Amino acid sequence: MFSNRKFKVIFTWLLVVIWMMLINRLSAQPASQSKELSSAVTETIVKTVEKVVPEFDFRLDTFNHLVRKNAHFFIYLVLAILIMNALSKSGGWRLRNFTLALGICILYAISDEIHQLVVPGRGGQVKDVFIDSLGSLFGIVIYLIVVRKKQRSQE
Repeated sequence: MFSNRKFKVIFTWLLVVIWMMLINRLSAQPASQSKELSSAVTETIVKTVEKVVPEFDFRLDTFNHLVRKNAHFFIYLVLAILIMNALSKSGGWRLRNFTLALGICILYAISDEIHQLVVPGRGGQVKDVFIDSLGSLFGIVIYLIVVRKKQRSQE
């Protein structure tokens, strides 16, 4: 039977794999389906903002593009946090985990953009890899800050 530590390690890596599968599934959507999904998210945001600030004027196409790029950032931010957590549970020191997590995220972002080259209506974009990488970096920094605060509160 698994020890508690072994279970935590396996579980945290399972979360990483599931999140990567979600990213892959979203990237495999044809352009029309992907646009439909992001448009639905954008409409929800616009309706919410209009209720709070009725006089605010949106350019829907520009805002939808912003939502799509922020999705890249956020999805990789979460991936980086999950990978840092899995690496932390697996052992190792912070600098190695930082470097490894960032490397995994960047390589996955590159492979994701390459994958989109064969999806109907989609294309790989270098700027998306940069956005994904920046989201990853922020995720790692957030993880390190939270862990540090948690450690200080336990001292």
